[in-house]
Amino acid sequence: MQLINGSRVVIVGGGPAGSFTALHLLYLSAEAHLDLDVIIIEARDFNRPGPGSCNKCAGILSSTLVKSMERLGLTLPPEVIQSVIDTYILHMGNAQLPLHTLDASRQIVSVYRGGGPRLGSPPQPQSFDGWLLGQAQERGARIIQRRVQAIRCGSRPIVVTAREEFEADLVVMASGVNSRPTLDPAWGYQPPRTEVMAQDEIPLPSGMLDKSVHIFFENPPGLIFGGLIPKGRYANISLLGHGLPSDAVNQFLDVHGLKALIPEGTTLLCGCTPCVAVSTANRFFADRLVVVGDAAVTRLYKDGIGSAFITAEAAARTAILRGISRQDFAVGYQPICLRIAADNSYGRLFFRLWSLSFHAPILRKAWTQAIIDEADQLVDNHIHTRVLWGMFTGEESYRLLFWMSLSIPALLNLFLAALRIRGKR
Repeated sequence: MQLINGSRVVIVGGGPAGSFTALHLLYLSAEAHLDLDVIIIEARDFNRPGPGSCNKCAGILSSTLVKSMERLGLTLPPEVIQSVIDTYILHMGNAQLPLHTLDASRQIVSVYRGGGPRLGSPPQPQSFDGWLLGQAQERGARIIQRRVQAIRCGSRPIVVTAREEFEADLVVMASGVNSRPTLDPAWGYQPPRTEVMAQDEIPLPSGMLDKSVHIFFENPPGLIFGGLIPKGRYANISLLGHGLPSDAVNQFLDVHGLKALIPEGTTLLCGCTPCVAVSTANRFFADRLVVVGDAAVTRLYKDGIGSAFITAEAAARTAILRGISRQDFAVGYQPICLRIAADNSYGRLFFRLWSLSFHAPILRKAWTQAIIDEADQLVDNHIHTRVLWGMFTGEESYRLLFWMSLSIPALLNLFLAALRIRGKR
């Protein structure tokens, strides 16, 4: 099974995973002198404000992703970038622990996935997802604004909408985990397990948070961590946890004294409870079918758009250079997905280790002291700063962070920091 001149690829979903797949297919097919008919089917208009036109995430792009996009000739326009982030401030009880970037050349930015908050005021921010989909269209993809009802099996898969049916040589499912899977049960696809987040937007005077993301850990009940993320005139509240209460955002603002930041007479501007994938899907490829992005596998809790880029590139490269059979995807695509899944195993261990450290007062104080001590040392010695920076930005693999945090220098620094704390008593 090979793609040839005139082969039709239908991509279901026009978010980053779908757009990146189209962009990679068009780039690689041009190199191979192959003329493909690439269609993206997406029902939403990402340039409209509110949750209905948004892919519902915190909207932080790692520097790794920004650099990777340059390989496709993609440079973020200034109007898409809401804030450039150089500091994460961890709220540790009554203390605040700032983590500054160790490499100013690695740019982390915040963006809007849709057209901004539902109750936001003009001018509306430009959507990252809308811009990316437009890039795919400019480079040759056809965009069809429809809702997909089913993807049927057959010698050629058929993608069904309310108005028409598209027979495809290859179907790429890039619909994420916040919509109903449209694959016919005969495909055998089983989506990833998910957890529910709570998100909203608040108005802020421009520049109030400047270039800093604030991270909180303790409340509301069930919180793993919550972020307050600068986005131009607004700030995004993004809470991840287990069994968060229905009024999690209001509780979060109350308990951390954040309501004082909101201008008097204004209120929460949007509000959604999206799902995030926390496992890998089963049977996410077959003859003439491949699933990419969150619907297949994504990095645990962080850099989901970066994972979408990686899986899209691997799927497109396999389809162009190897073929589109189940065996081709098993050899060329599956190992990339399994590598992400394996790293997530370290991520789970790492977050458990962090939770234990945070809730043990002596360890939490030792971590804080060790990071304070590193501020006066050479950048190469900033082990704990790098570990926590990587944990919250998605800039490093979980495997690397896990073993770095348990390295002899890291444990020695913690031990010395604990001794200093003990000596101050």
